[in-house]
Amino acid sequence: MRTPASVWESIKGVFLSFDYVFIPVCILLFCLVYGVIKTLCENNAKRLIPLYVLLLFAMGAIALFSSRFGLLAYYIFVLLLSVFFLLLFSMELKRSIYNAGKHVAHHTQSPAKTTVAGARAEEYVTGIVKAVQNLSKNNIGALIVLSNGNLPRDVIDSGVTLNARISSQLIEGIFIPKAPLHDGAMIVLGDKIQAAGCFLPLTQREFPKDYGTRHRAGIGVTEVADVSTIIVSEETGIVSVVKRGEITRYVDSENLKRFLRDYYWKEFNAEAKKS
Repeated sequence: MRTPASVWESIKGVFLSFDYVFIPVCILLFCLVYGVIKTLCENNAKRLIPLYVLLLFAMGAIALFSSRFGLLAYYIFVLLLSVFFLLLFSMELKRSIYNAGKHVAHHTQSPAKTTVAGARAEEYVTGIVKAVQNLSKNNIGALIVLSNGNLPRDVIDSGVTLNARISSQLIEGIFIPKAPLHDGAMIVLGDKIQAAGCFLPLTQREFPKDYGTRHRAGIGVTEVADVSTIIVSEETGIVSVVKRGEITRYVDSENLKRFLRDYYWKEFNAEAKKS
């Protein structure tokens, strides 16, 4: 065990005998730590950030006061700990990298192809917005999940598979009160209504009392999968959207269109490649 005096001398020695190799090492470690924290924030795992930071500081203190645990060992610990946290969200990382690549490709496409694909996706957006507006005006509850094909299989199997083309009439028909599928969630995957009447996991977080089962399910599914949801309140007709566990209420038609277009930009790109 090293004394505080010897620890202080070691810290001073690092700065007095400065080595330029230290700069890229610091930059690499900073990028690694930043990447882990960013990944945790983007995947509804902010509660793990204090644990990650605590482990870094705790092991740093051990490295300072231990005579057998040096600076190199601490670097290795930071690397292994960061890789461990990143592996917890390996699928999400792959999806982010894939989506980033698609985003770049989307901006390099010819205007004609982008226009054709965008027009088709705009048709889906218009259909969903029209249905949501009608449901809201009539105080008919609805829960729509915008999937990226990554929902757990048991969620899809809990409902009825449709694979039907998106239309406002079909969406409204599904959520008509006393209809067989109206109580569950409708799953949208690209240009198809994949399934309806599905049961979703409920969030375990505390919310106001006016957040019923439909709202808790709409929030809960975004906490376990990279999806977004649209919720229409049966009691008030208020339209809400949820992304990464964060709910936004009182969404008007223009904001809903922007929300849907953010989802469908992937569809723009996919359709442009096919045309």
